[in-house]
Amino acid sequence: METAPLAAHGVRLEPLTLAHADGLAAASADGDIGRLSFTSAPDATPAAASAYVQAALAGLADGSMLPFAVIADGRIVGSTRYYDINPTVPNLAIGYTWYAASVQRSHVNTTCKRLLLSHAFERLGMCAVYFHTSHLNLRSQAAIERLGAQRDGILRAHMRHKDGSLRDTFCYSVLASEWPAIRTRLDARLAQGAPQGRPGPAMA
Repeated sequence: METAPLAAHGVRLEPLTLAHADGLAAASADGDIGRLSFTSAPDATPAAASAYVQAALAGLADGSMLPFAVIADGRIVGSTRYYDINPTVPNLAIGYTWYAASVQRSHVNTTCKRLLLSHAFERLGMCAVYFHTSHLNLRSQAAIERLGAQRDGILRAHMRHKDGSLRDTFCYSVLASEWPAIRTRLDARLAQGAPQGRPGPAMA
């Protein structure tokens, strides 16, 4: 699965390459995001960021992932991706999402989710999109619920965090039939909070 960059409201999602590694290291350093055990962000070093990109590209090569660099105000501010891509149903998950501290609680995450959900449902024809997050990541849970995703359940002792501690995984989903109402809600939020004078959602 390949796609051109997706862009709206001053935010751009570029398919991830090794050329993004230094920018990802700088973004991770903004708030020391990589130290958080429940995020997928790499440590804020060029070597860690390069290894992070290489692992993501391995998922791209086997068709299970499509990773992106998140760019806002002309700089890399984080990363996100499609993963667990199942073309048979078809469905996929959105995750591995993290942002520099300076753009958290801004329009960036809402814009990214608007772009990714729109592309998944309207261009790729997905039946469902899933979100998974740690029981410790309360901010992520709240953000997913604000999207209008349905909480499907909790997988207890599902996996381990980076520090080795056990993680319960909170599972959410959006169905294709639910997407139009969620799209309308996201567009209303972005109309209120996104930078003015920027183009609206445009999926390439």
